[in-house]
Amino acid sequence: MYVRFQSPSPNARGVHPGVFGLVNDLAKRDRLSPEEERFKTETHAWYHANLIDPSNVDPDIYNRERNPGATAWFKLTAGHLIDRVSGYLEILATHEVACVRVEMADPGNVIYEDAHQVIIVPYRTG
Repeated sequence: MYVRFQSPSPNARGVHPGVFGLVNDLAKRDRLSPEEERFKTETHAWYHANLIDPSNVDPDIYNRERNPGATAWFKLTAGHLIDRVSGYLEILATHEVACVRVEMADPGNVIYEDAHQVIIVPYRTG
């Protein structure tokens, strides 16, 4: 079973941005308070220290042509990583940015896996 925190609506590319991307977008638009920016910076650093970046393993993992719609999902067993998402959700709620928790046993084709996460390409529909 896997879990992902994402926008309920797809973006222009048809992808549901994840919680980190949604907060990063607020930061790029200078909408974060100094406290929120500090939280983002410190917590991003914590994730980088405690979670493998799949792009370091395969630089093309998120290549749109090779892996269209590729997204990262936490394994439900990665509670220590999932728990820290709550601070990001608080930031999004403050800025009225919708974000939903999605749990699925089989969200798509797994193209990367480690102890805490998978990268999947969603199954094609239609």
